[in-house]
Amino acid sequence: MATRRRRFLLRAGLGLLVVAVLLQLVPYGRDHANPPVTEDAPWPDGRARELATAACYDCHSNQTRWPVQSFIAPFSWMVARDVSQGREALNSSTWDSDDGEADDAAEAVADATMPPRRFVLAHPDAALSDAERQVLVDALESMDRARRGGDRSG
Repeated sequence: MATRRRRFLLRAGLGLLVVAVLLQLVPYGRDHANPPVTEDAPWPDGRARELATAACYDCHSNQTRWPVQSFIAPFSWMVARDVSQGREALNSSTWDSDDGEADDAAEAVADATMPPRRFVLAHPDAALSDAERQVLVDALESMDRARRGGDRSG
């Protein structure tokens, strides 16, 4: 009975290993290109820029730092999807052509839905204290008001 169980576990383990190796052949999630920055967001101060860089820029800019897991399927698929969706929602590297979603971003930061919990688990430096969260919210709201007023100077 123990031999049969051991043989089953060995085959199951080998099967999982084969599946894991085959997953690496799926090409999605391998393109780690960072498009050029056309105009960086006009952060009102250095502290706000520092917080945004740590907590937001990996998904919401063209300055993504691609972590180790972004090279290993199926994690690479999640990372690629998150970066694509993040850049689509708000891209701090294309401020000149962005749709002005800074107010939505401010709400998400204030509600603590951004950065997402799973991102913070993988990037502890992205965790925001309440005070840091407020600095980022104030900066995003300031940039949104400046954009609506036609003034991009922050």
